[in-house]
Amino acid sequence: MIQVRVLGAAGGVTGSAYLVETSQTKVLVDLGMFQGKDARTTNGQGERIDVNNSLGAIDPRSLAAVVLTHAHLDHTGRLPMLTRAGYNGPIYATPASGDLTEAVLRDSAGIQEQDTERENRKRERAGLDPLEPIYTKQDAEAVYKLIKDVPYAKEAPVAPGVKIRYYEAGHILGSASISMSVSDAGVTKTIVFSGDVGPRNAPILRDPDPPSSADLVFLESTYGDKDHPDSSASVEKLIRIVRDTIFNKQRVIIPAFAIGRTQLLLYHLMAAQDAGQLGNIPIYLDSPAAKRATEVYMKHTELYDAEAARLVGCRRLVTGLSTVRLVESPNESRALNDSWDPCVIIAGSGMCEGGRIVHHLRHNLWRRGTAVVLVGYMAEGTLGRKLADGAEQVYIFNDPIAVRADIHKLDGFSAHAGRSELLAWPERMMKGRPRLVLTHGEDGPRAALAAGLRDRYGVVAELPMRGDVIPLA
Repeated sequence: MIQVRVLGAAGGVTGSAYLVETSQTKVLVDLGMFQGKDARTTNGQGERIDVNNSLGAIDPRSLAAVVLTHAHLDHTGRLPMLTRAGYNGPIYATPASGDLTEAVLRDSAGIQEQDTERENRKRERAGLDPLEPIYTKQDAEAVYKLIKDVPYAKEAPVAPGVKIRYYEAGHILGSASISMSVSDAGVTKTIVFSGDVGPRNAPILRDPDPPSSADLVFLESTYGDKDHPDSSASVEKLIRIVRDTIFNKQRVIIPAFAIGRTQLLLYHLMAAQDAGQLGNIPIYLDSPAAKRATEVYMKHTELYDAEAARLVGCRRLVTGLSTVRLVESPNESRALNDSWDPCVIIAGSGMCEGGRIVHHLRHNLWRRGTAVVLVGYMAEGTLGRKLADGAEQVYIFNDPIAVRADIHKLDGFSAHAGRSELLAWPERMMKGRPRLVLTHGEDGPRAALAAGLRDRYGVVAELPMRGDVIPLA
């Protein structure tokens, strides 16, 4: 028996998790946090519940190993729930992904504790019992001790009958596609998990390099219905927005994922300052996770593309990053909102669903002249999606906030491949006519990518939903 149980990011873009099962072992691929509408469901009594509070069909005691594609929260965010439930097996990742996962989970655990503390103050006043965070910093620390490095292109056994090999995915530093060889009862199958596939020719990162053969391919479909605009146009617009907003003595607020998007933004802002396009404007990085992630980016320069490696070699990138003002403590973060001084604030989380960006939006969305720049994918149901869709009022901490700021959506900074690149990604594998399974995409983009794959390769892609099981042998 060889089968894969799809436990997340099916019919949505968050909560990635796949359980590979044979008669002798179980291996989990990713365990991400659900966000936006993906995080909410109803129980038998019609009550709304957060699906992140449960591991569902995953029994930590039966797992032989966990394998990660990359460090983003929607792929790693529930790992501390495993250790909280007693899991103490290996967690495999590329060296850079291991370092970044530590940064992400430390930040996430802090947010869980802070949000629960805030909610419990309200519950105490209402005479209700206190809640427990879904995990703590201690649970996250237990994850770090289990991470084992696996370099790119080296085959590594991870469980009885299961071997993996990592390939460059080009999404964030250390991101990987997985080729997994699974043997059971005399049968061997190769399962490929694309992870999140990055665009070609993106700054800093090397281009995606997919595997060449497979029996079953799980392909992400985030942007299966459209290609991104040329990135140079988005860079020019970003610089123009920053320059004009600062000239008018207002603020630029940028929600950004701590890993990948933040470093890309800093790269472009530093390059613009170096070219004389921006003056010596204050740029604040208000994200402990982004600070640690940027340090990891500077540590793993061996993974850079040629242009970024050249900038590091001449110290230009290092010098530029050293001018960014790092906001360490919550008090320093709050102090930013006690001031009206013009500046650029980059903070997480990227979808505006938690973290320090929520506080900055609460204090600035109602101010005319403020520029909010959305540079990443916003899942349905998130605060970021509501802003991108033109909401005139939003609720933050249950308070109504008028949206008077100028909202700018720039698609050219996406860390995901566009439709054309997704269609081309499995080409080398298609000679063997593998089964294609599309995940990590909302219904419209996923259906559009399936139609494109049918036209291009003559294959009918499968579109599973959460909980579906895909048998191989």
